[in-house]
Amino acid sequence: MSFMRQVSRMLDDEHRSSIALLDRVGHALASGDAATLQSLAAPLQRQLEHEIGHHFGFEESELFPRMAEAGDGDLATLLTEEHETLRAVAAELQPLAAQLAAGTLPPEQRGTLQRVASELVERQVAHIQKETMALLPMLDDLLDDETDRQLAFTYSVDA
Repeated sequence: MSFMRQVSRMLDDEHRSSIALLDRVGHALASGDAATLQSLAAPLQRQLEHEIGHHFGFEESELFPRMAEAGDGDLATLLTEEHETLRAVAAELQPLAAQLAAGTLPPEQRGTLQRVASELVERQVAHIQKETMALLPMLDDLLDDETDRQLAFTYSVDA
């Protein structure tokens, strides 16, 4: 998809990067490739920290209220609920991923890591697809040029 607004393009670029990493994590989980999974643990942690903090926060504070004002509050509410679910899954995964990256994950925790990482991959990919198909095209209509410029600047500076 091609988007007109800077904000849509910025979020889409991040979504594409996230999907690429999540695909690699998913393949490592499915194949049982422990070495690859360990090598992806630190990048996954960084991605989660950015996604959960900056990306979700920006959407919730800057975009979802505008959606609600324009009459798309149901979608904003749904996406916010998904953010909350993803935050909870990430909170469980992050310490396990940190241990995996450091090579200190206890063997008895590997099953938990597999389950939680698989859940995160599934939920986050579905969430990103939903935003790509619904939220990002909506922003092209919702934002005027000046608001788009201001929000793109805000998002870049706060990153």
